[in-house]
Amino acid sequence: MIAQVIAHIEKNYDAYLDRLNTFLRIPCISTDPQAKPAMADAANWVLKFFHDAGIEANLYETGGHPAIIADTGQADGDGPTILVYGHYDVQPTGDLSLWQSGPFEPVVRDGKLYARGSADDKGQVLTHMLAAEAWKTVVGKLPIRVKFLVEGEEEIGSPHLAPLIEKERDRLACDYVCISDTAKFSADTPAITYGTKGMLYKEIVYTGARNDLHSGTFGGTFPNPATALLNTVSAMKDADGKVKIPGFYDDVEANSDVELAALRSLPFDEKAYADSIGVSALAGEKGYSTMERRWLRPTLDVNGLLSGFTGEGAMTIIPARAMAKVSMRFVPHQDPQKISKAFDAFVKEHTPDGIGCTIKEFTTCAAYACPLENPGLQKAATAVEAGFGVKPAFIREGGSLPILPMFKKLLGAESIMMGFCLATCNAHGPNEFMVVDDFKAGIRTSAHLVEKLAG
Repeated sequence: MIAQVIAHIEKNYDAYLDRLNTFLRIPCISTDPQAKPAMADAANWVLKFFHDAGIEANLYETGGHPAIIADTGQADGDGPTILVYGHYDVQPTGDLSLWQSGPFEPVVRDGKLYARGSADDKGQVLTHMLAAEAWKTVVGKLPIRVKFLVEGEEEIGSPHLAPLIEKERDRLACDYVCISDTAKFSADTPAITYGTKGMLYKEIVYTGARNDLHSGTFGGTFPNPATALLNTVSAMKDADGKVKIPGFYDDVEANSDVELAALRSLPFDEKAYADSIGVSALAGEKGYSTMERRWLRPTLDVNGLLSGFTGEGAMTIIPARAMAKVSMRFVPHQDPQKISKAFDAFVKEHTPDGIGCTIKEFTTCAAYACPLENPGLQKAATAVEAGFGVKPAFIREGGSLPILPMFKKLLGAESIMMGFCLATCNAHGPNEFMVVDDFKAGIRTSAHLVEKLAG
């Protein structure tokens, strides 16, 4: 049956691309209050797609933008149930002068489809929707039960997603969550992403005198908030790149030999990597490779510094206030709450007398990793190979996806992340694109996935 399904998909590539273009023309920017009608249009487009495909679907109001839950129904066999998660909302367009064509006027140039949402995430989630439709059209049913959860608030942090899942837990029950909102390893190599880092984001504010003061008249007589903050931040790491916050590494577990071997087998050019980000040297925690630092090791970085006079020329003052923003990225088993308390204690311990200190916490989420030996993950790899004609790389991601530990907690399901776009697809930036051939391969991959899991 899979051969007939793939033949049907290949016959309808042009029609699929036309439908994606229609989807992409909807300017559904979830951050924009003026785009609320467009958000409703996009949600209804998704709902109509499922209805037209003969797949049961309902729209759920969330208190924000609506979500759609669809279900292909009970399958004949005893294979697993998967829940495909995706989102129809998109990022703002940014500076329109930087776009070579209209962000909501999809156009293909050099084999790439340019439009806002083409890669993140309309193009990717639609691959799974089209594959399910192809199975329904050719066979009349799918070999396993496939559910869909397509929301409209991912780009604003999914504030209503957890309550919706809790309320509809039985309806969304599944063995695996399938997500295509990640990237390939390279242009030639697709990827299965099996882990993401957690994150903790803090802001430190030091205060001194009531207002900025003359550095000649008052200098050297009281603590300088800027100097004090620089000393505190610099004390967070040693010369070898190790984080010095007590307990930071307590729960970091050693990676398995299998995982390390898989990572070290990936083709990675450190010089090309350095050149691609415009730096002359690479650095980080001593004793680890660049790839291990990116994916397997926890990190701490300064994200912003602000204090005193920053205009043209000179203004000799002692600033009354200094601010630093610091983020930490975690690996599995590290507890963000535990480290949050340790971070605050470290900052306060290093704050000198005479300096006021406030610490704000903005973002926190745990890391996630699916075991490499997980059977669903391995079946997904065979599906990717069948769809792209190339074995996928197993990779981790240095970024964070709070929905992954949430799905694990609320549904008890591991997540399988199959990325169909390039890491360089300009998601969130101007001229976002998806390679047309990758869109086609994604549809094939999703069709193979349900067949592989059924087997």
